[in-house]
Amino acid sequence: GCDKQFFNASVQFSNMDLLLDYINKHSDEFGVAVQYATVGDYFQAVYSRNLTWEIRDSQDFLPYSTEPFQAWTGFYTSRSTLKGIARRASSLLYAGESFFTRYVRKHPASSICKYQALKQLQSLRWAVSEVQHHDGITGTESPKVKDMYMNNLMYGMFNVKKLMASIIFDMNNAKNNGEVYSSIYSKDSAIPDVDQYVVVYNPLAWNITTFVMVSVSHLAMGVYDELGRSVPAQVQSSVESHSTYDLYILVEISGLSYRKYSVKPLNGMQSAFIGRSVKYKRKDITHADQQSQQLLPVVNNCYQVLFDQDTNLMHSITERETNQTVKLTQEFLEYHVNGDVMKGPISDNYLFAANASAVPVSKAVGLEVVSGNLMTEIRQYFYSNVTSQDYIYAVYTRLYTVPEGYDGKLLCHRIEQEYSIGPLELNREAVLRTSTNLNTRQLLYTDSNGYQIQKRPFKAYMNNTVARNYYPMVQTAYIEDDTTRLMLLAERAHGVSSQGNGQVEVMLHRRLWNNLQWDLNYNLTLNDSSVVRPVIWLILGTKAVTNILYRTSGLALEHRPVVMFGALSGDKPKLPRQRQQNSVHGLPVTVPPNLHLQTLSIPGWRYSSDHAEQVDSIRMGKQKQGDADFGRVLLRIKHLYEVGEDPVLSQPVMVNLKSLLKGLGSVMAVEERSLTGTWDVNTLKRWKWKTAQYPSKRFSNSTETSENGIVTVHPKEIRTFFVYFQGQ
Repeated sequence: GCDKQFFNASVQFSNMDLLLDYINKHSDEFGVAVQYATVGDYFQAVYSRNLTWEIRDSQDFLPYSTEPFQAWTGFYTSRSTLKGIARRASSLLYAGESFFTRYVRKHPASSICKYQALKQLQSLRWAVSEVQHHDGITGTESPKVKDMYMNNLMYGMFNVKKLMASIIFDMNNAKNNGEVYSSIYSKDSAIPDVDQYVVVYNPLAWNITTFVMVSVSHLAMGVYDELGRSVPAQVQSSVESHSTYDLYILVEISGLSYRKYSVKPLNGMQSAFIGRSVKYKRKDITHADQQSQQLLPVVNNCYQVLFDQDTNLMHSITERETNQTVKLTQEFLEYHVNGDVMKGPISDNYLFAANASAVPVSKAVGLEVVSGNLMTEIRQYFYSNVTSQDYIYAVYTRLYTVPEGYDGKLLCHRIEQEYSIGPLELNREAVLRTSTNLNTRQLLYTDSNGYQIQKRPFKAYMNNTVARNYYPMVQTAYIEDDTTRLMLLAERAHGVSSQGNGQVEVMLHRRLWNNLQWDLNYNLTLNDSSVVRPVIWLILGTKAVTNILYRTSGLALEHRPVVMFGALSGDKPKLPRQRQQNSVHGLPVTVPPNLHLQTLSIPGWRYSSDHAEQVDSIRMGKQKQGDADFGRVLLRIKHLYEVGEDPVLSQPVMVNLKSLLKGLGSVMAVEERSLTGTWDVNTLKRWKWKTAQYPSKRFSNSTETSENGIVTVHPKEIRTFFVYFQGQ
């Protein structure tokens, strides 16, 4: 049925019973019989027909349109703040799961109550699952329901942050040494003026080198590792506050491990580099002199980015290894949309219907460049005219320079951009358009469900062409010519399109009101007056190089390190220095660069490993209510690459699970499961479907697991296991 139509199931079944009875009594006349069925019953009936099927290929059905002017492409961007918080919460849950699992395995007799800890994790598991509803993360709910999602997510995040902070204190035997507080990606408050430390957890199963940012109250700062050695860092004026500074710390952390860094204000001497600011005159971009271009270079080891000082806009990017230069400009535009159903098609939470082409938002651009030894930040402010005091749009572009002795491959190869957009005027849809001289033939590539790349050729329609060429960018989008690719990686979902050759535009924010009765009835008018702060990483290079970089870079963006702050007052004992730099959990957990440790958690499930037995016990009312099971560890390993995508990284990978997990203990047994963990794969009987293209071919999973825990993971495959350790 339709949304919001059915509330009382027993009434529905009573009514359907009458229909079923009537149809079945006249089945000879109607030529059909009807019964209630599960999805399994339905597929069993279809399979038993033994038909030959056409393969649709991997293309999806997007975008959806219900009428010529009703393209359902607005929800890709609606409620951008909720989309960002949902992704951040999912990332924190991912980190909290592995952090807790390692802790339980290494500290079975700890002082932290495992059952309470599991409840804290479950509160975020629930909130992250709940917001996946098709009227949740899509932004197509009413404001009060959106607030409910946000409250549940924030409550779950608070619980997991509190759990992670408790674990760190417990592992350092420092429960009474002072106050610990945790702040994930927070820029709200500066570190206080006492001895303090920053704890940084790497939730990925790779060794990472990256920067984390914390707010501090002094310009002269020193950062030191567990052994008291100086750590590369840069401090500079904050983009958000006049009373604090941004401190960027270069961290090197092994897989699923954490490091502690001391952060100290210094008098006279300093160890952190200071970023120096140069502000340039605001430029009128409508009267720029194109003949006398003054170009300002910003350079790191991988890129040279030129800015046009006549407009304060980006001019070009050169990839230094190949010396390939791409002309590249960026501008903010707005689609002006209609809100009156009497005057034409409308935009709402679901729909996008542009009145006309997008309109540039600014006539003047301000520029500030903050440069230091480790990072250069270019701050651009977009004004409606030359004399405006306030701006609605800003871009903060960062290029990183990694010192000798550090692995800076991923850091060097990204141009990080953070945007500030809003509050918008009513019935405006804000996009960032990046225009290049790449001959892309208006072909765009986006990820479908964050998993598989889809080709999105531009299609001309009789009406609503702009909106019907928008697609979801779950995380990845790119354009390319024969040699060069420009890739965009995002930390939340957006709508994306290519409205011209060499162009890619990302819809970043929407604010709408309309008088459609359905929308008014359910308060679905999206009057979103917020300021949004999305982040996109740009990667430019050859197809071969970007293929190698974007999978790992995308995960590095999604699962940025978790940063927690701890403060110890001067008269209390310091935390003991750890001699092991990589991990106080034990050995790090690392997988090869073409694999991703997708899940490492203790679900706490009580159900039987035999799913059929479990279902029978539920049906018979014999479901056991007992304490959570902390002995069963859920593990998923994913291959990141598709067949043929890269000559080396697309190869199958052999993994020794016992060796991989030795930092958690001695593996006693491994059971391979279906993707959800529900079924033992050895009990699954896969059907063989006949296809016209491959009449004799059968598609099936590889499920071989050797006795000694060695498995092979094939391209794009996800393997799921229950793992049991000795001594539990």
